[in-house]
Amino acid sequence: MASKSSKKKPNSKRSSSKPASSPMASPKHFHLKRFFILISIMLPVCVIVVLGVSSNTSYKISSDHYSVKIYGFELVNEFPHDPRAFTQGLVYAGNESLYESTGLYKQSTVRRVAIQTGKVEVLHKMPDSFFGEGLTLLGERLFQVTWLTKIGFIYDTKNLQKLDRFTHQMEDGWGLATDGKILYGSDGTSTLYQIDPQTLKATRKQVIQFNGREVRYLNELEYINGEIWANVWQTDCIARISPKDGRMLGWILLPTLRRGLIAAGYNGIDVLNGIAWDSNKNRIFVTGKLWPKLYEIKLHPVRRQIDNKDIEQLCVP
Repeated sequence: MASKSSKKKPNSKRSSSKPASSPMASPKHFHLKRFFILISIMLPVCVIVVLGVSSNTSYKISSDHYSVKIYGFELVNEFPHDPRAFTQGLVYAGNESLYESTGLYKQSTVRRVAIQTGKVEVLHKMPDSFFGEGLTLLGERLFQVTWLTKIGFIYDTKNLQKLDRFTHQMEDGWGLATDGKILYGSDGTSTLYQIDPQTLKATRKQVIQFNGREVRYLNELEYINGEIWANVWQTDCIARISPKDGRMLGWILLPTLRRGLIAAGYNGIDVLNGIAWDSNKNRIFVTGKLWPKLYEIKLHPVRRQIDNKDIEQLCVP
């Protein structure tokens, strides 16, 4: 507004009826001319600066305020699952089977399970002093972490014999996943770790947040189509996370699975935990601790508006 009003002043003065040759008018005309020239020079500069600030502000807004998508699901199939399996890690093994890590002291195992029947095909019993946790498959080796320790184990995929033992740099062992090159790990906090599978050293840490709050209790992990999916312990939610920058990409809401089991009389079940991905057929499998069912699900976006505060109550303990 100031530049517009300034432009009017020289115009009104230049329309004065006083002759330009008047000795009294010349100094005034000279100063007005200088003022008009200065305004003419400064105005484009000001416009450029304002546009530059606006452009930067727009970029900041678009980068800081991204949309987080909310997903429900369609139930495709359900299969039997060992109700005594305290599921801590789940991985698709190919040939209609899964690798599974189960927890609890004196009961922890690594096993290969037939999807259609739930039958345990191969089983490795862990030492009683270890509580099995997250599991992932990299090449021909299975990597597993254990609860309340920084100790993990590597197994042969064919017979589940233990090949090696390692230590890691996470605060605890909860979840593991891989993109085929590096490992991703969780330790029950809001931190997502990237781990070199050769040295088992943490190469990167990202704190995961939603709506300004840290998403704690990241648990079982799975790498799916360039994203990390993470069970959030004590909830019926799966967080979808960008491994590139740790951004929250979306939430998957699965409360009806557990409610359905309870309604059917399965009162001894524990929380949702376990995600497996069949990349060849684009199939998603989920289950929980002590659940008698394994579910194949297909996602669909939730079309109704859900407030961030409601998502916090459901998914961010």
